[in-house]
Amino acid sequence: MPCGIDEAAAARAAERWDSIAKPLKGLGRLEELVTQIAGITGNENVRIGKRAVIVMCADNGIVEEGVTQTDSEVTAIVSLNIAGGTASINRMSDRAGIDVIPVDIGIAREIAHPNLRAMKAAYGTRNFLKEPAMSEQEVCRAVDAGIRLVRECREQGYELLATGEMGIGNTTTSSALIAAYLGLSAKETVGRGAGLNEEGLARKRRVIAQALKTYPVERMSPLEILRTLGGLDLAGMAGVFMGGALYRIPVIVDGLISAAAALAAVRICPQVRPFLLASHLSREPAAEPVMKELGLSPVIDGHLALGEGTGAVLLVPMLDMALEVYRENDSFAEIGIEAYQEYEDSGKNVDTAGLESAGEIR
Repeated sequence: MPCGIDEAAAARAAERWDSIAKPLKGLGRLEELVTQIAGITGNENVRIGKRAVIVMCADNGIVEEGVTQTDSEVTAIVSLNIAGGTASINRMSDRAGIDVIPVDIGIAREIAHPNLRAMKAAYGTRNFLKEPAMSEQEVCRAVDAGIRLVRECREQGYELLATGEMGIGNTTTSSALIAAYLGLSAKETVGRGAGLNEEGLARKRRVIAQALKTYPVERMSPLEILRTLGGLDLAGMAGVFMGGALYRIPVIVDGLISAAAALAAVRICPQVRPFLLASHLSREPAAEPVMKELGLSPVIDGHLALGEGTGAVLLVPMLDMALEVYRENDSFAEIGIEAYQEYEDSGKNVDTAGLESAGEIR
């Protein structure tokens, strides 16, 4: 596993940003992400020409406890819609020039479609309120599948990956994982998911609180926690994040569920952290603490809760626009004006008259 990003390449990218004729750090987090991608790939000539969203699809046994509005049959139905190109993630990805790679990592029944990758590690998970969700073999198969997919994507020329999922009940598994990893309560981490009423929300909280009492999570390894409380989709995405670090491909974290998988990956393998890009802040209550724990600052705060990787793909057109500035804009020297200086600590304001007279708008 790499020991970190290429700091020299990242520094060169940062220098390029500061040389561009615009206010320093004017594109904010987008500049930071482009610089981070340079460090991940080891090349300041940042390109994200070929990109894909990997959508891990799996069922969760905890649905037995009435923690969702719908039953597990919906997982297979929506997974087939994604494979057929008709789901929300497909519409949005088509617009952004992103390939969609749906993966059957653990759907509870046999389904088939030419566009659905068959990498089933098990036929869904067990009810974690009664027993651990996965065996050690199952969780390792799912993690390995995610790593192998990233290797395949690299071999096929992909330069940027995003994560997505489809699995009824996976806000419950994600909230349970985050609570266990961060030492938080069910009340602090559990939200309404796809839309629960007050009774359903209370039931979901009771289920997770009971599980946290049942298992000695404070004495369990990160992989044991993932195996016990997680899902096959989460384990598969954790593998994608590990694969991104291993093969030096930037991977975008989507919402709460993707972030829970990223947290699992980082807890299992801390070297993964610098290779993660955050897209948005989910409206689920656990989203903020998990992003803080990962040290990530999401670009988008749009109260999103759609899933499938839709928040992650929203970031890609923003990166495209930032890269257009990064690659194509003139430098201060090229337009013949003095470069801006960094006065952040002095409280002084930078005069923008030079840029405005050159046709720039601040």
